[in-house]
Amino acid sequence: MSKVTEYLAGERLDDVALYLTHEYLDSQGKLPNMGVEVDNGYVLVVPGDDGRRAFAAGTGMDAMEFAQTAMGNDGDIDDDLSGGTCPEAAAEENHEVKFIFSFAEEQNEEVGGIYEEGDVVHAYAKCTCGTTYSDRWVVDDA
Repeated sequence: MSKVTEYLAGERLDDVALYLTHEYLDSQGKLPNMGVEVDNGYVLVVPGDDGRRAFAAGTGMDAMEFAQTAMGNDGDIDDDLSGGTCPEAAAEENHEVKFIFSFAEEQNEEVGGIYEEGDVVHAYAKCTCGTTYSDRWVVDDA
C-alpha cells in the first residue's frame, strides 16, 4: 500500500499530503520519486514538518498561511488529491489546480459536527486563475 493510499485512509495522521504540478517539480529530482504520479503532477505524503517545508520550498508560500487564505472559500477537491474544481470556474475558462496542501485530523467526538463522524481530511488548493479554495471530508465518506 502506498503512503498516499494510507494517508487517504486516515492511517498517516501525522503526515501531510501535497499535490504539485510538473511546473513545480523537476521530474528528474528527488521529490517525484517520493510520490505517486497523477495527471499533470505528483501527490506526495511526507512527515508534517518536512511536508510544510517542502510545500514552502515548492510554492514560495507558508503552508498554514496558504490554508488560512483558502479556508473561507469552499470548492471541490478530488478525494485522491489529484485536482479539483475551482469555485470561480466558468465553462469557457480554463481552471486547473496548481497545487494542493492537505492534512488530516483524528476523529474527535467532543468537537462535534463532521469530526465526530471519523478522521477528517482538510485540503487547500490554488487554481491557475489565482483563486484559493478548500474542501474537507470524512475519511470513510471519501
